[in-house]
This record gives sequence, structure tokens and C-alpha cells, in this order.
Amino acid sequence: MDLQLQGKVALVTGGGRGVGRGICLRLAEEGAKVVVNDYHEQRAQRVAAEIRERGGQALPVRADITDLEQVRAMVKAAEETFGPVDILVNNAGIPTRDPGAEAKSGWEDFAQTHPESWKSVLDLNVYGTLNCTHSVLQPMIERRQGKIISIMSEAGRLGEAKLAAYSAGKAAILGFSKAIARELGKHCINVNVVALGAVDAKEISFEQLDDATKERVSKLFKAYPIGRGLQRLSRASDIADAVAFLASDRAQYITGQVLGLSGGFAMQ
Repeated sequence: MDLQLQGKVALVTGGGRGVGRGICLRLAEEGAKVVVNDYHEQRAQRVAAEIRERGGQALPVRADITDLEQVRAMVKAAEETFGPVDILVNNAGIPTRDPGAEAKSGWEDFAQTHPESWKSVLDLNVYGTLNCTHSVLQPMIERRQGKIISIMSEAGRLGEAKLAAYSAGKAAILGFSKAIARELGKHCINVNVVALGAVDAKEISFEQLDDATKERVSKLFKAYPIGRGLQRLSRASDIADAVAFLASDRAQYITGQVLGLSGGFAMQ
């Protein structure tokens, strides 16, 4: 299926690795000009180089999306290089730890958490999404076209014990997206959300795993019906395919929706 993204300008936050990288590569394969954003400049540069090596067009931009001025500058750079942003993918959602910071799993009862940890999660998921969306909207409204796709977690729909602040931040993305979808429909701008469950970043087949990892993953499969059948968790390519579809006019009549790309973890 030709998604007709040739020449479209796509901005992907957190595009320097994992799911974000997969989305950047997939949109570039479809002919989009991709602005690869990441908090770490080298990550953005590596993915942009990959795209160029494959014959695509890409612009790496280092920006902290919790800082509105940096976001404005990033969007200006995108416009000066490629033109107005047609597709915004709000993908960044896991705070970056400062070098030398004490490593923590992030899974803690809310009563044991520190307010600073809430702030980093909420700033990135809530203000990061608001900053990027607000910065690309006016040109979209003027041109009466645009696609905004935000990546959230099923934790935002269902709640996840020991990830209370994270669940709150992801839930905010959903509520915000539904609200602006109602506002922006009259301008022919589509706003949708993709909700993720566990993602296999390494994409190693089940047969290649060691016995201990097989046992752990098998327990996870109980929560992912299609994962049990396919013998795998979701991959960046699964998410990238969904985003590419929602970014295209094949999804022209879809707005204000959340697509659960979590293997049946949540069914609603």
C-alpha cells in the first residue's frame, strides 16, 4: 500500500533510538523528510545518517522538548530546511538521567517516591507533548492539513502499580489528544494516540534466549494474548507501521482515537 508520504515533513521526538528510531526509518522509507529529535545529539545524528545512507532525507536536531524555546528553535530549523511540519510524532517519554546520577529501576510505590521524580516524568510527557504540538499547530491550521500522533503507554489507560507518576503523564497525553482532536477537526488535522505495552528493544527471537530469559518472557506472554501465539513481544517495526498508517491520508477519517498496540494487553 502506497501511503503517499513522499515529500511530507515529519518531526519525531526521541527519535535517536528504540521505537523512535524505528518510526524515523519507516517514515523515511515512505518518502518523508524526517527531523530526528533527541536529547542526545549523537543519537539523532546516527539515525539521520542511517536515513541518508538509505537514500532518504533527514535533519538531526538536539533539543530538550521540556524547554519551549528549544522546541520553537527546533521547529524553525525544520521549516528552514524542509518546510512546514506535516507530521508530528510525540514519541519521547522516558526522562534521561543526568550523568553520574544514581541508577534506579523507576518501579516504586508512590509513597516512597520523591517529588523530583514526578516532575521529570510529567515535564517530559505532558509539557513535552504540549510544547511540540503547540509549536507546529499554527502552520497546520493555516494549510488545513496535519497529522499529530502521540505515543503513550497502556499504563495511562489502565494504571500501573509502582509507576503512578508515569501512568499519570501518559493518561494526560490521551486526554489532551482527545481534546485537541475535537478542536482541530474543522481544520482537517488528525490527532491520534498509539498505546504501547512491553516492547522488545533487542528483537531477539524466543528460541535464541537463554533459559532464564525464556522463563521470564513466558510469564509476560500471559498478559499479551497475541504475543503468546507469535512467541514475541512488540517491536519497533510494529509501532512504526501503525504510526506510518496514521500519518497518511489512508487514515483521513480517524481522529481522537487510541490504538492499543500492546498485543491484547488492554482490550477497550
